[in-house]
Amino acid sequence: MDRRQFTGGLLAGAASLPLGAGRAGAQGRGGTLNVIIQPEPPILVTALNQQQPTLTLGGKIYESLLKYAPDLKPMPGMARSWEISPDGLTYTFRLFPGITFHDGTAMTAQDVVFSCMTLLMETHPRARNTFRRVARAEAPDPLTVVFTLKEPFAPFLGSFDCTTAPIVPKHVYEGTDFRKNPMNDKAIGTGPFKLKEWVRGSHVHLVRHDGYYRKDEPHLDEIIYRVIPDAASRTLALENGTVQLAQWSDVEFYDVARLKARPNLAVTNAGYEYFAPLQWLEMNNRVAPLNDRRFRQAVMHALDREALAKRVYFGQARVATGPIASKTKFYDPNVRKYEYSPDKAKALLDEMGLKPGANGKRVEIKFLVPPYGESYQRSAEFYRQSFARVGIDLVLEATDMAGWASRIGNWDYQMTTNLLYQLGDPALGVSRTYVTSNIVKGILFSNTQGYSNPEVDRLFDEAASALDEKKRQELYTRVQQILVEEVPVAWTLEIEYPIIYDRSLKDVVTTAIGSHETFGAVTKS
Repeated sequence: MDRRQFTGGLLAGAASLPLGAGRAGAQGRGGTLNVIIQPEPPILVTALNQQQPTLTLGGKIYESLLKYAPDLKPMPGMARSWEISPDGLTYTFRLFPGITFHDGTAMTAQDVVFSCMTLLMETHPRARNTFRRVARAEAPDPLTVVFTLKEPFAPFLGSFDCTTAPIVPKHVYEGTDFRKNPMNDKAIGTGPFKLKEWVRGSHVHLVRHDGYYRKDEPHLDEIIYRVIPDAASRTLALENGTVQLAQWSDVEFYDVARLKARPNLAVTNAGYEYFAPLQWLEMNNRVAPLNDRRFRQAVMHALDREALAKRVYFGQARVATGPIASKTKFYDPNVRKYEYSPDKAKALLDEMGLKPGANGKRVEIKFLVPPYGESYQRSAEFYRQSFARVGIDLVLEATDMAGWASRIGNWDYQMTTNLLYQLGDPALGVSRTYVTSNIVKGILFSNTQGYSNPEVDRLFDEAASALDEKKRQELYTRVQQILVEEVPVAWTLEIEYPIIYDRSLKDVVTTAIGSHETFGAVTKS
């Protein structure tokens, strides 16, 4: 199926789609789920790329040891049970029997050890921050994995969702250049769905993994992820039933209210509890004048973030106050507040010696616009206009998804917008952005801005290993106070993303990772 055929099917409506004609039976068994994916992911291997479209789609292909309930309590994933030693150092996981990769090879504890301790340590920004704390990982038998930590790590049991610790086949990756392995195009995991076809620019076609170890799953026969670049066409496809599901920024925020009114659609903000998405302006701290704290503080004062939430995100966001989102453990609202004040921004810039020229411009900053949809472009225009009022000339640069990831990961930028997951605990989703040990060139969503403060490193390390909740709160409060003063990034908004789905679907949101989940339990009537 080529792009022209797909476009014709889209315009003709759901009844005549060349792909996905199947319908679920009376008991919800079988059928085809058509889903929007926008933008198109650069790769499907979640161990190698952690951009949102990759994780959404790859979550059907790759799994990990655990799942997480909406209250973030761990549930069985590939591990049917687990034990923690009294000293909090040893974690033993018992795997379900009969798990196979999509190529038919048995998945064993050796694959888990290899994935966590070798591949992810090289490629994954948040997994490496977790598994560097492991003294040794062992596979005493094919169905048992034992991790022994160097010291207690309070949120270790929260580190095994399918986006943070995806398990890959050791026999495919061991001894290879992970990023250039030719099998990356095959995306071989253990999940309930496997890759059948990827027509770039058109669709990704997943089909049932018949050897899936959960014998009653998956319920669906296939999932087809549709690449629909035009925002209006994506909304229309949901309205007319051509697609039955959208998530994250697939639909522009100004269309959410309209879709809520459609009788065939349900809209929920559930399914983002694990992520608590936090957005910021990322500034390369290595580059003048962004390496001056006063400039970064001026950026905070120059932005009317309440207006940004209303005008660009249409109320689907709240103003962020610092590095920890308000929905995440150990959040402290009692930190320095940066009110909207162009005068304070100008005063800080004057203090730096960045005086306005005859044209009113003080400095030119290049801004790399993330290619994630119209809201990011509209946000970039909002920033450009805001900064112009204080004499900062923001020059917008366009790129594609792979180009953006490469440039940010390799520190080839001045400013951009970034959005990271909180992952339920600051030791998992927050510290990775600010600790010196996670300044690693080539890895996106690490400490790419290059911020380094030994006191912040110490506080994050102590908070991660402390087992007393009160002590952890004290440490995280202090680290929030320091970071909000130094502004390594300019926190903007906590985004309230929707999941929009056809009412014929059941069990779409069953865990704290929502649309990133495996979808083995999803049914279609």
